Amino acid sequence: QVQLVESGGGLVQAGGSLRLSCAASGRTFSSNTMGWFRRPPGKEREFVAAIDWSGSSTYYADSVKGRFTISRDNAQSTVYLQMNSLKPEDTAVYYCARYQNPDLSGYPTSTRRYDYWGQGTQVTVSS
Repeated sequence: QVQLVESGGGLVQAGGSLRLSCAASGRTFSSNTMGWFRRPPGKEREFVAAIDWSGSSTYYADSVKGRFTISRDNAQSTVYLQMNSLKPEDTAVYYCARYQNPDLSGYPTSTRRYDYWGQGTQVTVSS
């Protein structure tokens, strides 16, 4: 079993920054790609970013590219999402999840390819 626990969400003004963390338990953290998703109010869950097992390859949704940075620390079993230049449309519940592959092959943007999910952390960006 893998447990994922997100933290770092909160209320921030537009243009501000937040850093989300996702702490994982279980021995297989360093073997899998990890991803961040979000669910805006009244909308479906959407892909935000993914990082491969080594941290050397990343992939971002167009809507966050250049503003968000995903990273990981395998020694601490933690994945991060640094969010800068936040906009009101970034308001959502943010989730981390474990992808089924070690690399970014396949469909890392699809929720169906992730087998473990955290409970989510709320990010609210005021205008």
